[in-house]
Amino acid sequence: MEFSQRYVALGDSFTEGVGDWHEESPNGVRGWADRVAEQLILADSSWGYANLAVRGKKVRQVLDEQVDRALALQPTLITIYAGGNDILRPRIDIDALMAAYDDGVARLASSGAAVVLFTGFDSVGSAVFGKTRGRTAIYNELVREIADRHHADVVDYWRFREFQNWGYWDTDRMHMSSAGHTLMAKRVLEVLRASHEIDLPELEAIPASSRIDQLRADAQWARDYLSPWVGRRLRGVSSGDVLTAKYPELTRPAWA
Repeated sequence: MEFSQRYVALGDSFTEGVGDWHEESPNGVRGWADRVAEQLILADSSWGYANLAVRGKKVRQVLDEQVDRALALQPTLITIYAGGNDILRPRIDIDALMAAYDDGVARLASSGAAVVLFTGFDSVGSAVFGKTRGRTAIYNELVREIADRHHADVVDYWRFREFQNWGYWDTDRMHMSSAGHTLMAKRVLEVLRASHEIDLPELEAIPASSRIDQLRADAQWARDYLSPWVGRRLRGVSSGDVLTAKYPELTRPAWA
């Protein structure tokens, strides 16, 4: 199948779509990138779509494993987000990391494709991940410099205050929910200045909980999600190690 316009998405779990669970989709997830592609295709059937993102990938893995594959698809539009999994590591040379990211973005931009980058989320409301807020702020400023250098657009996740509402997050508190991915798709399409027919779902009201109930919920979350996540990192394994890209070749998925 030939496509005159080609959207290729690169990255980690954020772009793969983790949290937007959908049994009929590859890897069991949809996500904002699928939703963006759907709107682009609905507006213009000449679009093809590939999604190379795999959960758990760090910056250098995304660059080493996805950039060449993306360029081989001759994209006209590229979105890339990587770095969240690096920022959460105990130690990080963020300047060296972002120099490598800059090189990767330069290669993508030199293809002539429109490139879209993302800042990281402001984790101010998280007792656990809020400790990395300073790193994320540095990352974000470097992302903006990279975008300026290579004439890329930026989806400024950091400034999307709506995401401070826990209704936009999955139960793991690490990934956006279906509602969050839907909102992100709308924000990306706004940056692209693309028409869309996305309606945001109404969020269920989160009932107030007592201090003891909140402590119990936090303890359950730590057992179910935080401890396994820490354990994987201590063992040097990732939930994405056994997965492949959802859409490794340009296609028009069944939902389009």
